[in-house]
Amino acid sequence: MEEVKIVGVSDGKLQIALAGDIDLGNAETFFEEVISAYKAAPADIVFDCTHLNFIDSTTLGTFVKILKLLKADGYAMRLVGLQAKIKKLFLICSLDSIMEIA
Repeated sequence: MEEVKIVGVSDGKLQIALAGDIDLGNAETFFEEVISAYKAAPADIVFDCTHLNFIDSTTLGTFVKILKLLKADGYAMRLVGLQAKIKKLFLICSLDSIMEIA
């Protein structure tokens, strides 16, 4: 999936770069790729969203699903580089209260 690039572990955190559009059509593949990388190297996850152009409500739910799995294992998740229009979706849904959004 070209929208998800597993960068690797840096400073004890799993770095994942997101790009393009993630929506109903590819959200499950996004989830599977992230969880596969996480299971291979369990750690906090940092999503670099600098090149992410679009998400929908399915993707928001997928982020919450990922966060729940991480928290159950004692890990955290951080989103960095969100475009204003995407960050607004997280804020409207109050997701900034359960996950770190920089």
